[in-house]
Amino acid sequence: MVQNKTMKAFTLQRYSKTDKLKLVEFPEPSPQENEVLVEIHSASVNQLDSKLKSGEFKMILPYKFPLILGHDIAGIVKKIGSKVQNFKVGDEVFSRLPDFHIGAFAEYVTINENFVALKPKNISMEEAASIPLVALTVWQALIEKANLKKGQKVFVQAGSGGVGTIAIQLAKHLGAFVATTTSEKNFDLVKRLGADVIIDYKTQDFENILTSYDLVLNSQNQETLEKSLRILKAGGKLISISGPPDPAFAKEIGLNFFLKLIISLLSRKTRKEAKKQNIDYSFLFMQANGKQLSKIRKLIEADIIKPTIDKIFPFEQTNDAINYVESGQAKGKVVIKIK
Repeated sequence: MVQNKTMKAFTLQRYSKTDKLKLVEFPEPSPQENEVLVEIHSASVNQLDSKLKSGEFKMILPYKFPLILGHDIAGIVKKIGSKVQNFKVGDEVFSRLPDFHIGAFAEYVTINENFVALKPKNISMEEAASIPLVALTVWQALIEKANLKKGQKVFVQAGSGGVGTIAIQLAKHLGAFVATTTSEKNFDLVKRLGADVIIDYKTQDFENILTSYDLVLNSQNQETLEKSLRILKAGGKLISISGPPDPAFAKEIGLNFFLKLIISLLSRKTRKEAKKQNIDYSFLFMQANGKQLSKIRKLIEADIIKPTIDKIFPFEQTNDAINYVESGQAKGKVVIKIK
């Protein structure tokens, strides 16, 4: 009798801010015809994992339990489905796993090849795992939504965070002038990444320093978002990755009428204020995309974008890694080394 292969995975049993993930044995998945099976070497932890865990997104991302969390992976292709075109066994790859098919905190995962890209040759597995979610977020904000141009002024909030460290680098590559906020201890880091104006959020108010900006990438709270509207020039853009979600997003992901109404009400005040000031407000909920990730790979291989990693945790300490991300102290990304 052939025994089914198993793998170790950290699972969530219910929505909870306080419950720890449990390390359990799971059946090793088998790839469907358009999927690859990846042996995961590293995964990174994102604020999104914490928000899913606490149930913050259960309205728009209703997952079933037990749930293996984790969105970012780097690893090696071990099997391919019969219709896979672009990858072969042995390829080193990285990926932002698509919504409703996550599961990076495990030894193996199956992924549709459309969400996979070859790993950059010049970085480690740990560095590669730190990239997909934050880099795709920045790509979709600065390039897809904002169409950021040379000479424009962009304000990147929380420049030493996972999204911020990539956003500064990509904005500079596009020729923009970049302002950012961080604490004094991280000034050298964000300066090295290319920030032109650095504001200590603990002692300074960016609203009193910045004016006539073309774009704000908002990742903070509602108060910061409202201040951000006031530093933009007429015709400027405010793209928020921390909410409130807008009707365009609700339509895009196909929510029902009731949820569309709730989301419309959540963002009504922000949209009204933005319209009054002739500012384009939009909410970005990043989508997994293998083709965009391949373009990002080329920027990494050209040394235009470099990963920033704060800490690497062993697989067994996945809960500690999540706690560290939740502390808000991380400079760049937090990575879990699985193999």
